[in-house]
Amino acid sequence: MPHYNLVMVVLGVAILGVAWLPSLLKKYPLSYPILFVGLGALIYWLPIGLPTPDPIEHANFFMHLTELCVTVALTGTGLKIDRKFSFLRWRTPLQLVMILMVITIAIFAVVAWRVAGLLPASALLLAATLAPTDPVLAGDVQVGNPGEGREDTVRFALTGEAGLNDGLAFPFVHLALALTVVALPFTERLLHWAWMDVLYRSGMGLLAGWLAGRALSFLIFDLPHRVRISPEAYGFVALAVTLTAYGVTELLHGYGFLAVFVAAVTLRSHERSHEYHTEMHEFTDQMERLLIVVILILFGGALVRGLLAPLTWGGVALGLFLVLVLRPLGGLLVLARSRASWPERLAISFFGIRGIGSFFYLAYATNERHFPDARELWATTGFTVLLSVVLHGTLATPVMNWVDRYHGRPTVIEEEEKALQEGENKPQIRAS
Repeated sequence: MPHYNLVMVVLGVAILGVAWLPSLLKKYPLSYPILFVGLGALIYWLPIGLPTPDPIEHANFFMHLTELCVTVALTGTGLKIDRKFSFLRWRTPLQLVMILMVITIAIFAVVAWRVAGLLPASALLLAATLAPTDPVLAGDVQVGNPGEGREDTVRFALTGEAGLNDGLAFPFVHLALALTVVALPFTERLLHWAWMDVLYRSGMGLLAGWLAGRALSFLIFDLPHRVRISPEAYGFVALAVTLTAYGVTELLHGYGFLAVFVAAVTLRSHERSHEYHTEMHEFTDQMERLLIVVILILFGGALVRGLLAPLTWGGVALGLFLVLVLRPLGGLLVLARSRASWPERLAISFFGIRGIGSFFYLAYATNERHFPDARELWATTGFTVLLSVVLHGTLATPVMNWVDRYHGRPTVIEEEEKALQEGENKPQIRAS
């Protein structure tokens, strides 16, 4: 019972912090995830007898917690993109997902195998785990709320990439799992992976997501007014989009992450100016922040309870190689012929943020199969995510302000201060 009460206090303080800190820290080179990881480390460092948040011992719990967080984040990510989908309009995020992510997985897996000495299946799993960028912790470099108009090349590219690659990285996780099944011939495993894990699951994710988005659009916007959903229930509709699209797609053995994002984008393209999108996004954003609080505190606790103990110099080198070399150089090469300006390409290439999605993939894989070096994989993943949280979280605000000023645009802070000033100068009407 004392632990329960302590958890209630910690969660209450943390939730208050996540509601208050983002506004406070907007002017400074610091993001609130860094503070919550530190809070978790402090709480679990104290001698108060809290159980160790071991991601291997509690793999099933960590898998479902991170799964729910990423799913909710993908709904919010899809809803806040104003740009309609077309291959031309979405060219940059598609390049980042279909070309850069695949190249990253291939190169990183080879380096992890041949240089760091990991087993082939473990090297591929680590590459598939760390290659996708994260829709949860990348809020500082993503587009604004629906209809705000702040959807420049950098923010749109990073938002679209984070929404798409969490589903499209899954085939490579399944390929790593297939490499562990030595009872079947390799050719048979490869063929099954190609048609089932690549073609069918991806296709079902796209189709189910589109159908879910169309069906929900009809229920929300096209039914007669007397049977439409009440505006007070828009938040529940956000949860319905998330759970329905994900659950149905997974029952059909498709990729639920992909379906959720596609459903949200499809829903957003219908009645684009409707107030519903803002209401729904605000609800998902609040849910996402609540889940982030829990996960980051547990992550900080795992760090001080030995998560990084099995970390080798090879694991450190892999994390640094991915964040500081492979992602930035790969992004610059892939975007070399894009219409983005040089500063935009630099920003897009640098902010390959790793986070909650990586935890989910690794928890999923280690829950499905036995990997003898699982603790080393968790240590390397934990170090890479921590590096990304600190480095990208520190640089997000100044870099995005630099990009805005380069294009002659006001920064987010400047726009908010201007709106606040206009609101204060507006004459007040008193009731007689």
